[in-house]
Amino acid sequence: MIKNIIYKCKPAIIAGLILCSFSCKKNQELGINNMGDFSDTTGTLKSLVSFPIGLAIEKGLSTSNSGYFATVKREANIVTFGNEMKHSYIVQNDGSLNFANTDAFVTLCTNAGLNIYGHTLVWHSQQNTNYLNTLVTGSGGSNAVNLVPNGDFEAGPDAVTGDLFTNWQDLNHSNGTFSVATGVAAHGGNRALQTTTVAGGNNYNTQIITRTPIPVTAGKVYTVSYWIKGNAAGSIQFEIRSSDGSVNYQGGKAVGTSWTQISYSYTATGTTMQIAFDLGGNANTFYIDDVSVVDALAAAPPTGAQVLANVDNAMKTYIQGMMTHYAGKVKQWDVLNEPFTDGGDLRNNSNTPATTSGIFVWQNYLGRDYAKKAFGYAKAIDANADLFMNEYNLETNTTKLNAFIALAKELKDANAGITGLGTQMHINIGTPKAGIDAAFKALAATGLKVRVSELDVRANPGENSSFVLTPFTSADQAVMYKYVVWSYLQNVPPAQRAGITVWGVDDPSSWIVTSLKKVDQPDLFDKNFGKKQAYVGFKQGLQGKTP
Repeated sequence: MIKNIIYKCKPAIIAGLILCSFSCKKNQELGINNMGDFSDTTGTLKSLVSFPIGLAIEKGLSTSNSGYFATVKREANIVTFGNEMKHSYIVQNDGSLNFANTDAFVTLCTNAGLNIYGHTLVWHSQQNTNYLNTLVTGSGGSNAVNLVPNGDFEAGPDAVTGDLFTNWQDLNHSNGTFSVATGVAAHGGNRALQTTTVAGGNNYNTQIITRTPIPVTAGKVYTVSYWIKGNAAGSIQFEIRSSDGSVNYQGGKAVGTSWTQISYSYTATGTTMQIAFDLGGNANTFYIDDVSVVDALAAAPPTGAQVLANVDNAMKTYIQGMMTHYAGKVKQWDVLNEPFTDGGDLRNNSNTPATTSGIFVWQNYLGRDYAKKAFGYAKAIDANADLFMNEYNLETNTTKLNAFIALAKELKDANAGITGLGTQMHINIGTPKAGIDAAFKALAATGLKVRVSELDVRANPGENSSFVLTPFTSADQAVMYKYVVWSYLQNVPPAQRAGITVWGVDDPSSWIVTSLKKVDQPDLFDKNFGKKQAYVGFKQGLQGKTP
């Protein structure tokens, strides 16, 4: 009977059946069991649910591209800054916090009616390591910055003042002379200061001082040092003159006949200082070279206990400085970001080496307790804020997921202040759906709030260099976006839903394209900010439509 029906069909119908069979097989190979209808682009995402819908955004694009920011305002009610709230954008080389650039972005967003998610307080990447490394290594001692211009006496004579040495002023040589020692007579380089004095008079009768005031920070400790020797044993005096009018006299400094380094610890009382050498009073010839003033913390590597205190204080300063400054404007924060390796180990300097700039692993110095400390510092500033721990690959790495959940439970049981967990979900069209379900279930089982923090779906996981988004890959991407959102609604109870944020706006500006340099189209909007099938899939997920 079936044969007869087929035989009676027209050739065109037979051809259609063959084509349908091929297409269905191709769809199954691509993982598209039911592409669905992804044509309805009406409405906005934020209007569909009561929990936050977010987009990760960049300041440059938000201020220069009207289509970009208009899309953000239309679709989202919360934004995460891609970079502008990270350590390296805020912390200066002296450890101070500069909010000016970030404040402008915050104002732009709040004026547009957008809430702001704080990302991120403690992370191992994008740190100001110029500052942080001084806390643990002291810049290696010899690498400390010398604040004394021409402290090695190599420059001179001064073309303006006529002094023998640039930046050094002859105050008095009534019982002595200043000259240039060269060659082997210098401690380092080719030149040194030479002073020949005669008997009689006082030490200030042969006197030289740094001409340019040296900028310092009141209350900070500096190491003042110089190398000196004499033709005969003797003694000298040096002075530290402060901008506040005080003078620190260091007299009776012994001088031998071979080069010796003299060092003195000085706590600054003003904002500038000058160094003067008082060399008179006795007949002798002195040689002075390599005068320096350095930050004492940078001059000598700190001890183990001091390292812990330095790093702990820096973490506290940043967390509390950020949260205090943005109090009332930012009510949700990633306190800890990416604490684990893919092996499920807490990061340290061995498993997370500083192979690129900006890497500083806090927990290497503070241990596992760093997590409790970080949340405690955050909670102390704003006990009502939502404080999250954020991680990636939880949907594909059970070992990492288990380690993440274990730490979350520790923090919750300790009442440290944690209120939520974030799963980044940088996934692709082939990510196993069972892993997505399992991750949501495990996160929700902690009783903490759950948010999808950095969602994007790569449509070209095979990294085809000539990739073009086809009807097949476009629909498959839509199916995956839809599934993630649907699974979130299925597995996370309403009271625990803290929101979903897509990590980017349009395809060309995605971090996968700009930072990872991949050929892909992972976001919800195309280059013209048109709504893709991915957008419709995301929308259908929010509507609870079954994948």
